[in-house]
Amino acid sequence: MNAAARETRTAVRGLLRHDEPMSRHTSWRVGGAADRYFEPADRDDLSAFVASLPAGEPLLWIGLGSNLLVRDGGVRGTVIGLHGALDTLRTESPITNHQSPLLYAEAGVHCARLAKFAVGAKCAGAGFFAGIPGTVGGALAMNAGAHGGETWDVVRDVEVMRRDGTTAWLPKSAFHYGYRHVERPADVAGFVAARFAFAPDADGRAEADMKAWLARRKATQPVGRPTAGSTFRNPPGDHAARLIEQCGLKGHRIGGAEVSTLHANFIVTDETARAADVERLIAHIRQTVQTETGIALEPEIRVVGDAA
Repeated sequence: MNAAARETRTAVRGLLRHDEPMSRHTSWRVGGAADRYFEPADRDDLSAFVASLPAGEPLLWIGLGSNLLVRDGGVRGTVIGLHGALDTLRTESPITNHQSPLLYAEAGVHCARLAKFAVGAKCAGAGFFAGIPGTVGGALAMNAGAHGGETWDVVRDVEVMRRDGTTAWLPKSAFHYGYRHVERPADVAGFVAARFAFAPDADGRAEADMKAWLARRKATQPVGRPTAGSTFRNPPGDHAARLIEQCGLKGHRIGGAEVSTLHANFIVTDETARAADVERLIAHIRQTVQTETGIALEPEIRVVGDAA
């Protein structure tokens, strides 16, 4: 560890740990240790910490660790965990008198909390967030979606942090985004907050729609099991789950990782699982589907770190 990194031990007010097992911070509950793991006390603490880091320090920002596979060899550099730290959620004045209020949400806010708050604020079109098992920051980073809705469709602008610890609001137009993909300006280290613009809940259906989506999720997905959400992107005009099931892979197991018998696009883990089991199962699914259908599935999850 270099001198600049050691100095941050006394400069922060939040939680700073060295050699922190990432299995404690990922929804699959697997993964090796991060060189350093930091949970800021608040945004000022985050800003000071990021500013103190060497310019070339590798950074990984996470929320709930969903949609993330950390390899068993761990992560070099620093992991910044925002869930529980940047958790402000509020309404702001609407752009015009004919619109719903803007919703301001910091990056650590759970997406399900945002959905419920939006319903209370008489906003429509936010219910899909209830089906995203992550935080606002993670949803922004990958344009997360569910039930036909996508994060960036309802973003108005975002607050970002640069590597020098400064923050700035950027318009939606500063980002290029598509299905489960977001390209951000090179100087952006991570997302701090966003403002969302939803349509008014004119027919009063928002709460009922959200409850229906939650009921459908509970009935069709392995809720409560260690999983990272959807493993693969849906190919154009088709569904990854249908292809995986067609290939007879429901219930297929490698080590402590298994294709869910409830939803084929979910991989669940048990207490014996290692990240290598998950990665090998992902590779097996891709190879089998490619061989039997000719379709190349692309992972939706992000794989980081070193192999053991």
